[in-house]
Amino acid sequence: MPTVKVRNLNNEEVGEVELSEAVFGVPLNEPLIHAAVRNHLANARQGTSATKVRGDVSGSGRKLWKQKGTGRARIASLRSPLWKGGGNVHGPQPRDWSYSLPKKMRQGALRSALSARVREGNVVVVDVWQLENPRTKDLITSLGSLGLAGKTLIVDSLDNRNLLLSARNVRRTKVVNSFGLNIYDLLYHETLVLSRSAANELEQILGPKQSNGETPEAPSESAAPEVKPKRARKSKKEAA
Repeated sequence: MPTVKVRNLNNEEVGEVELSEAVFGVPLNEPLIHAAVRNHLANARQGTSATKVRGDVSGSGRKLWKQKGTGRARIASLRSPLWKGGGNVHGPQPRDWSYSLPKKMRQGALRSALSARVREGNVVVVDVWQLENPRTKDLITSLGSLGLAGKTLIVDSLDNRNLLLSARNVRRTKVVNSFGLNIYDLLYHETLVLSRSAANELEQILGPKQSNGETPEAPSESAAPEVKPKRARKSKKEAA
């Protein structure tokens, strides 16, 4: 079970936290992460690029000269793609690029990426992100005390308004909650900073689902339903 030291905003050790093996100790699965990143980028595409076909460009639909007898090539309309200013052929049209990825694949990719960050030593657990005022300078000072200078992803509750407002103008720093964590942000940012409560939420969201906190047990033989023997079919002579 991976263990990470818990620090405060002054970079002082205040304890340790044991992370779940099922969430933060999973082997690396690159194909699964690649599929999840492709899905995230495809869902983010706007799909609004478009070109004008021959029915969209302006111009007359009149036939310029007769079909035969002129010695010139036959023509139907100035809006034909063969003419300058005509419509485009097979150009991009507005479309929806998004597609759904199974929930188990998305969660599996997140578990694999989180485990990789833990093995790299790029996961920092902070006891409480408590800022007295929504000031960007205070957040920059806290990041400097923790030794975070690169791209940083902070996972904490969205109710922490001072943290959200302080991080809006900080370059290469993003704040999300546990439910808003996605695979692209997790891979793009070099360091992952979790609050203690956010780490517990991630274990509940991505961990194995159990009822009443207990591992489901296999049914015993005594609890198996009784199977009645099938009745033998009567032949036609016996029925008569």
